[in-house]
Amino acid sequence: MAFFKLLARNRLALLGLIVIGIVVLLAVITPLLPLADPDVTDTPNRFKPPFSSGAILGTDHLGRDLLSRLMWGTRLSLAMGFAAAVIAAALGSAIGIIAGYFGGRTDNLIMRGVDMLMAFPYILLALAIVAALGPGLMNALIAVAAVNVPFFARNIRGITVGIAHKEFVDAARLAGMRDRQIIVSEVLPNVAPVIVIAMSTTVGWMILETAGLSFLGLGSQPPQADLGSMLGEARAALITNPHTSVVPGAMILIIVMGINLLGDGIRDALDPRLKSGALSRPMAATQVDRKDPVPAATNSLLDIAALRTEFRVRGRVYKAVGGVDLHVEKGECLGIIGESGSGKSATALSVMGLVASPPGVITHGAVHFDGADLIGAPYKILRSLRGRRVAYIFQDPLATLHPLYRVGDQLIEAIQAHEQVSKPAARARAIDLLKSVRIPNAENRIDSFPYEMSGGMRQRVGIAMALANGPDVIIADEPTTALDVTVQAQILSVLSDLRRDRGLAIIFITHDFGVVGQLCDRVAVMYAGRIVEEGPTDAVLSAPQHPYTSRLIDCVPTLGGGQRKLAAIPGRPPMVDRLPEGCAFADRCDKARDACRAGDIALVATDAGRKTRCLFPENMERARA
Repeated sequence: MAFFKLLARNRLALLGLIVIGIVVLLAVITPLLPLADPDVTDTPNRFKPPFSSGAILGTDHLGRDLLSRLMWGTRLSLAMGFAAAVIAAALGSAIGIIAGYFGGRTDNLIMRGVDMLMAFPYILLALAIVAALGPGLMNALIAVAAVNVPFFARNIRGITVGIAHKEFVDAARLAGMRDRQIIVSEVLPNVAPVIVIAMSTTVGWMILETAGLSFLGLGSQPPQADLGSMLGEARAALITNPHTSVVPGAMILIIVMGINLLGDGIRDALDPRLKSGALSRPMAATQVDRKDPVPAATNSLLDIAALRTEFRVRGRVYKAVGGVDLHVEKGECLGIIGESGSGKSATALSVMGLVASPPGVITHGAVHFDGADLIGAPYKILRSLRGRRVAYIFQDPLATLHPLYRVGDQLIEAIQAHEQVSKPAARARAIDLLKSVRIPNAENRIDSFPYEMSGGMRQRVGIAMALANGPDVIIADEPTTALDVTVQAQILSVLSDLRRDRGLAIIFITHDFGVVGQLCDRVAVMYAGRIVEEGPTDAVLSAPQHPYTSRLIDCVPTLGGGQRKLAAIPGRPPMVDRLPEGCAFADRCDKARDACRAGDIALVATDAGRKTRCLFPENMERARA
């Protein structure tokens, strides 16, 4: 049922399913229908036009009923096409799995033979096989299947090579399983979806190929009819009686188009990424569905007010951002910290409408930048601000940077997207940007590809790209998580110097309290999509008030602080589609009381510049002192 729901998302695929379903149904019930004998000739009634008495689609050059021949011919063509696909898939997949699994000489020997077959044009190879075996429907079937075996063999071999070296295959070998058992139980289930996809997208071509051989007189032999032989017999009357050609030609078109549309849908439905919406084409800006009044603007450079962002997936609503209030001033660095899944990145992407829709939807709140609300703003305005006034630095620069373009070209593109400058001028600016992020020998490194750089260098390029148009705000989404501590320190130093020299406002998302303490002026702690504590960095680190903040800090190892047991937060964060009543952290908190589960808990001011979402905050006396 889930498969058909995914298939139904693609309307063209659903149309293809309906068309092919109707054609197959008619082909199956053909023997039961009151049709004329397709092979009985009636030359006095030859070339009767469509809608004639006793011949709905007319008759051919021998007076045979075209409707009857069409139904029986369609039945035969479908059977031949599907049979050829099954044979080619079975043989080709077996060859590809054996070559990919065993590798070495076996792989070389098999694949060189496959390459030799692929060196011949497939239609010429099919004609040669039929010429050697002799005309006939079964020989045409063998020829079509044989010329498509290399296609399956090469595709499946490529998939198998990657699977054969996976850890679960190595574990099966260590468990004493034989190669035959591993292929059947471990490899085949992983390549089966690829085989099905390949079959669904090639059946149409195989029907065309069998029809082509029959058209040339090498497939079905008179009086037996398939769609190709009907076209071949009608070509002599193409001008004088075109209906004899149009009828089988239209059926071939309908079948092939229907199968191709259905094949595309099957390919997408069998891809597991489609289930999460990962293959859906996102909108240019996040969808907005606000019904409540928009919060008023403030004097802050960037002000996030009561922001709520949801992900609507298959009838479930995930409240990724559940009412976040944040602000950042010019030249200030605000740190956002929390466990994975707490809503940090979703909050950051919501600022400029970069949350993918579908399935993301902003349902409440506002994001005021320089007094203007960005939520629901026209795409033209958002595009002019993205990268120019508000820039992003993402976690994985290797995924952010295009692998096939030099880093200099990507920097130049970022500059020219917002300014009309010549390429030499943009290149000079790109070199200056690389120097500003401390990339040595920038004049030469600008022509490097991303894969030629280390992780730290790529991250510096990402920072340079964010700085390309002199933004007012930089949102850094865990830019140092994948780096070693030495490179991380260098990146943090670069950001600190740039903030001081250029007066940048930075929103820094991280898991590391050490990074927060080194770079950030203020810190906001997120849990289950909401801010649970906010305040000056030194105050929060020295006297955390929310139990979650305190537990996070206890998880951080310290050097030179004596021996202590590292704490671990029991349990796991709640699912944001089933948030509990009251405090979301209550089930993991050893100080929770009944009041904590009674109702919504507000984020309230506890001290100067500090806010906490807790009924019984910790370290209050120490904070006031």
